[in-house]
Amino acid sequence: MQTWNDVLRLATNGSPAPERRVEKTDAEWKAQLTAEQYHVTRQHGTERAFTGEYCEAHEAGLYACVCCGTPLYDSRTKFESGTGWPSFTQPVQDSAIKYKKDTSYGMTRVEALCNTCDAHQGHVFPDGPAPSGLRLCINSAAVKLVSEKAATGA
Repeated sequence: MQTWNDVLRLATNGSPAPERRVEKTDAEWKAQLTAEQYHVTRQHGTERAFTGEYCEAHEAGLYACVCCGTPLYDSRTKFESGTGWPSFTQPVQDSAIKYKKDTSYGMTRVEALCNTCDAHQGHVFPDGPAPSGLRLCINSAAVKLVSEKAATGA
């Protein structure tokens, strides 16, 4: 289980290598994604609070990257944070998310990106529930809910 100290270490020293990499041109991403998905994932945008498709979703399954399909979060780690964005306590595996220091907008935060394709997901904060204390605050436009069976190929 990752903790805030792990996230800070990974944001500073680099995340583990992903199992695979997906790289596309800007034109290929634009052709594949909706305008909002492109803005959030490729331009590091943020959807408005309480507007995302998965903000209040409670269906079981895995949340995969909308860009490359890599499973990133499990619905069993999703919780109601009251922030207006889907929130998770952990990624599905340590190498799923890349953490990066973000100093935009005059503040210091830790950005969460898909480690497979570098798609911006959102940010991680140290104010989540026990035992990890993490809140991965994720844009709905950056993920798609898939059944666990479909995501694992079972």
